[in-house]
Amino acid sequence: MQQRPVPVRTILATIGLVLAAYVGLQLVIETRRVLVWTVIALFFAVALYPAVGMVERRLTRCRRAVATLLVFLVAVAAIGALVAVFVVPLAQEGTRLAGRLPGMIADARAGRGPIGDLLERTHALRYVQQHQRQIRSFATGLGTPAWAFVRSTATSLAGGVTIFVLAYLMVLEGPKAVDGALSRLDEAQAARIRRVGAGCARTVNGYLTGNLLISVICGALTYVVLLIAGVPFAALLALFVAIADLIPLVGATLGAVVASLAAFIHSIPAGIGAVVFFIVYQQVENHLLQPVILSRTVKLNPLTVLLAILLAVEIAGILGALLAIPVAGMIQVVLRDIWAHREGRPLRLPMRGDETADEARRTTGTKS
Repeated sequence: MQQRPVPVRTILATIGLVLAAYVGLQLVIETRRVLVWTVIALFFAVALYPAVGMVERRLTRCRRAVATLLVFLVAVAAIGALVAVFVVPLAQEGTRLAGRLPGMIADARAGRGPIGDLLERTHALRYVQQHQRQIRSFATGLGTPAWAFVRSTATSLAGGVTIFVLAYLMVLEGPKAVDGALSRLDEAQAARIRRVGAGCARTVNGYLTGNLLISVICGALTYVVLLIAGVPFAALLALFVAIADLIPLVGATLGAVVASLAAFIHSIPAGIGAVVFFIVYQQVENHLLQPVILSRTVKLNPLTVLLAILLAVEIAGILGALLAIPVAGMIQVVLRDIWAHREGRPLRLPMRGDETADEARRTTGTKS
């Protein structure tokens, strides 16, 4: 049987699709930083959107732009207050340390005091004297990392401002854009998309609420342990651990390292106790708190939560850990909507706060 030749149009279309896919992939790679900022801004927008709606309803004469500005100013003030809680004590301790530093250096050189005794026992002074040339060369080469750090800080500041502006515009202009897009569809399709979108938004809010609850638990337990051990600035260290615990994948470890170092500086038994506490707590958080709490707030099975985190971390690292649970929850909402649509019944979201569904049930007099 003679085979028919492939049409030239099909060949050109295939080549075009491959080139378009390659160009799209390269575009994503080149703009990945902006895309990450956009995703983070979307998270903030979804989290602050209910607060904006509440302010707009409570203040009857308040326009949406004013309500959005008020909510974002409160959020910025809260973040600034947290930063001030850290900066003020650190500045005071830094000034105190600067005044004591010359005496500490003199004691260390003479082998006196706790630092001098430690350096003497570990033979650190002898090592420094024998490797002065290598240490000087290493110190000379620190200029490049310092410049890289300055550039990274500037990029982070620019990213923070960009995320703030993007989130503000998403909350302010998002409803108009959504209404404009849905107005081009028929009423049934628009209602279906709104239901699915509401379920996805609740999933994101549930994830943020659950993650915040886990951080509060972590900070409270850390404060109790450090307070019992007599570590100075226990409240400040516990607050740092709680905020660091919000960062996926590395945040809990970062907070544990800082708090454990502070405990070791206070005393060796306190440091050992802090290390044991953080090892045990992180195992409990990773395998018990996160799956259970997030399964209740995001409405996901604990096994699904754990698998989603593990797979996303392997695929996309920190960003994957950040997005794993809300993305899994949104996929669940979409799949349930597709399944319900195939069976010819409307989607029912088993999430609290579904005022629209409750009102519909009260109006029609149906029983759930």
